[in-house]
Amino acid sequence: MNRDFKKRDRELEERISRDYQRMVKECDLHLDLMERELPPPIEPLVEQLESSGISRRSFMKWSAATTAALMLPPIFKSRVARAAEQFGRVPVVWLHFAECTGCSEALLRTSYPNIDDLILETLSLEYHETLMAAAGYQAEENLEKALHDFPGKFICVIEGALPTGLNGKYLTLGAKGRTGMEIAREVTSKAAAVICIGSCSSFGNVQAAKPNPTDAKGISDALGIQTVNIPGCPPNPINFIGTILHYLMFGALPPLDSLGRPIWAYGKRIHDYCERRPHYDAGEFVEEWGDSGAQKGWCLYKMGCKGPYTYANCAKVRFNDGVSWPIMGGHGCMGCVEPNFWDTMAPLEKPIAEKTFGGGEKTVDDIGKILAGVTAAGIATHGTVSYIKRHNQKDFAKPEDEV
Repeated sequence: MNRDFKKRDRELEERISRDYQRMVKECDLHLDLMERELPPPIEPLVEQLESSGISRRSFMKWSAATTAALMLPPIFKSRVARAAEQFGRVPVVWLHFAECTGCSEALLRTSYPNIDDLILETLSLEYHETLMAAAGYQAEENLEKALHDFPGKFICVIEGALPTGLNGKYLTLGAKGRTGMEIAREVTSKAAAVICIGSCSSFGNVQAAKPNPTDAKGISDALGIQTVNIPGCPPNPINFIGTILHYLMFGALPPLDSLGRPIWAYGKRIHDYCERRPHYDAGEFVEEWGDSGAQKGWCLYKMGCKGPYTYANCAKVRFNDGVSWPIMGGHGCMGCVEPNFWDTMAPLEKPIAEKTFGGGEKTVDDIGKILAGVTAAGIATHGTVSYIKRHNQKDFAKPEDEV
């Protein structure tokens, strides 16, 4: 019996080793292909790091942490670093629709330049309505030029929901007065990948909340296309950076859950990693704002925290240069990375179980297990399909080049 187990273990280790070898070769081939076919970064990351006083050692530490966050083995640390240095090679067309521009603000604002910020600064932004100096017809020409120069090679990043009512006429943009629907269809049809940044473009967000008079929708629902969704209001910049890095390394999107979110960033409940979780387990809850429990940092579930129903890595990566995040700051999670959270998570400062599930806090973990099972099923299905699709394509290597 022991021999059988040992044999199975050896076979499993060998299979994993072969899979990693394949991944490493695919990664190297794609990075080589990018360096040959795409223009060099306008401002090399290495120079930015040096001018900002960031050492190579610090950069490699960041690469190791990012490798772990992306659920990749340590062998990919040097490849994550190489991909980060090539960040500016990928042309990006950034579209704005029905939104507040908070996602762009979250990416741009920082108290001091760190590695994440410097990497974002190297993005080859061919079109971004908030940042570019051009306006009117000149701006239209910039967009047309980007689509002409980089067909099938640029990443389309979309911020904001799409109003679909009145054939999209609730949102007309630019000197030519085209609807958001028309622009989105044209640009996404020519993009190598479409990334929805923020809950508005991912799921519709507040624009799609009841009664939704403009019939606003997330990009995937509005256009009927596959998108990578980086939800949050706003999302953490590292979730966007990690997704781009995966694309740079493998020429493919990261594994996604059933809602189109990268598993590495949205695969676990906030409830499971929250620093207040021990107080939940001990039955220690804040009963009202400012009480002794609030001063002691007790669990915020009874104040409406939606952490048990929310899948995100906020507790790990935090915000404002990693300083804090909402629950650490004293307010419960609103569930902003989940679809239709304005409707399904309301009221935001009362336990959702009392309104929807009727079981109080005792049912939280049971509900969480059910949600985890549904998500896992979606992940498994998507992962299987992605693997089959990926290994039926020849984007990375010819059969004779495979490991």
